[in-house]
Amino acid sequence: MSETAKENIKIVKHATCTFCGCVCDDMELTVDMDAHKITKAKNACVLGRAWFAEHVIEDRPAAMVDGKEVSIEEAVEEAAQTLVKARFPITYGLSDTTCEAQRQAVAITDIIHGTVDTTTSVCHGPSGLAFQGVGESTMTLGEVKNRADFIIYWGGNPAEAHPRHFTRYSVTPKGMFTPNGKKDRTVVLVDVRKTSTAPVADIVIRVKPGKDFELLWALRALVKGKKVADNIEAITGVSMDTLTDLVERMKNCRYGVFFFGMGLTMTRGRHFNSGALLALATDLNEFTHFVAKPVRGHGNVTGADNVVSWQTGYPFGVNFNLGYPRFNPGEFTTVDTLSRGDADAALIIASDPASNFPKAAIEHLHKIPVITLDTKETHTSKLAHVAFTTATYGINTGGTVYRMDDVPITLRPAFDSPFPTDEEILTAIRKRAHELMLAKSGLGAAGGGGTQKVAAPRKE
Repeated sequence: MSETAKENIKIVKHATCTFCGCVCDDMELTVDMDAHKITKAKNACVLGRAWFAEHVIEDRPAAMVDGKEVSIEEAVEEAAQTLVKARFPITYGLSDTTCEAQRQAVAITDIIHGTVDTTTSVCHGPSGLAFQGVGESTMTLGEVKNRADFIIYWGGNPAEAHPRHFTRYSVTPKGMFTPNGKKDRTVVLVDVRKTSTAPVADIVIRVKPGKDFELLWALRALVKGKKVADNIEAITGVSMDTLTDLVERMKNCRYGVFFFGMGLTMTRGRHFNSGALLALATDLNEFTHFVAKPVRGHGNVTGADNVVSWQTGYPFGVNFNLGYPRFNPGEFTTVDTLSRGDADAALIIASDPASNFPKAAIEHLHKIPVITLDTKETHTSKLAHVAFTTATYGINTGGTVYRMDDVPITLRPAFDSPFPTDEEILTAIRKRAHELMLAKSGLGAAGGGGTQKVAAPRKE
């Protein structure tokens, strides 16, 4: 990391923005070290600038139990005791923290025989299921920048959700085999409505809501030279001429890319939609080079999928109740375990389900002991039995995150936080939970002095 300090102003080069899945690592941050504030974020998009500019160190306790300030050690002890006593504890969130912290969370869940789930289950979970069933022709965003001449955005609005996706990776950047930038590329947008992304596209295709699968299957048929139903336009809202033109363009490009969003996963068809798109990419590889990738939202949700997969063999919704990992979305995913009333304790990490889950799930959260780790006060932390305030990843902490194309990025923090990191808190909980489980099984002791030490908050 290249840094210079002058009159308490620090410049951090090659910093990483962890707001969205683009994980842009070319930030140049100007930090006022006296005010502990980032005053300028060069190269950041509108979302990234807000992410850095609005970051403040809140004046609040590092740890609370039932709304009362306690030491971190006391909170760790209470959290570990709560999780070990539970019969069906759940761990949820993980998409806005480092891979190192995610690893500790999986270990805790394994030790307490609980269920671990990530925010993937409520966004691109269907894509994860499709990937297991169909496979994936994939790539890195660097390959897209340097090679892709045909880009299709399907069911997403990157102009608002990922503003630098166009300028850094897919549309305007000049690459090794795309020296003229956008002039060397054709951009297609497939969506149910006109969005802010539409002006960027050369071709805009409006599909009827809930008819993505039918459209994708028709494209697969045309690619394979099969007959398509005469009333396909009535079914999908897209004419046969448009479909035929799109197929010819896809088959004759040098390097084609599908970027697909939650417009596919959160509508009728769900994992069948994602599976059809992934299968279409495979079909097209008989004629040219075609790849596909979901466009991910949170800064390290891709890392969460990777870490949980390393540790368990599955990306989300994994249960350890029988002593080994089991994967069953719909049974072990968090919305379902809460809505049914199965969970009797919850460890929520860098997420706020109480603000966006279904009513039944939120009502059950109010009935069970909840442990939260977050950088700020949230709806979930307000109802928590144990609440930890932690440092913000990427701004105050180092570590590793994964870009949406599964490329790991190392974080370069701008300045320290007085609060502990997620990894520190989770490591302490893991060690104490392990001791308590050994004592519970009669294989060890967990007497006095067993509470794990965590670095105390720095008073500044």
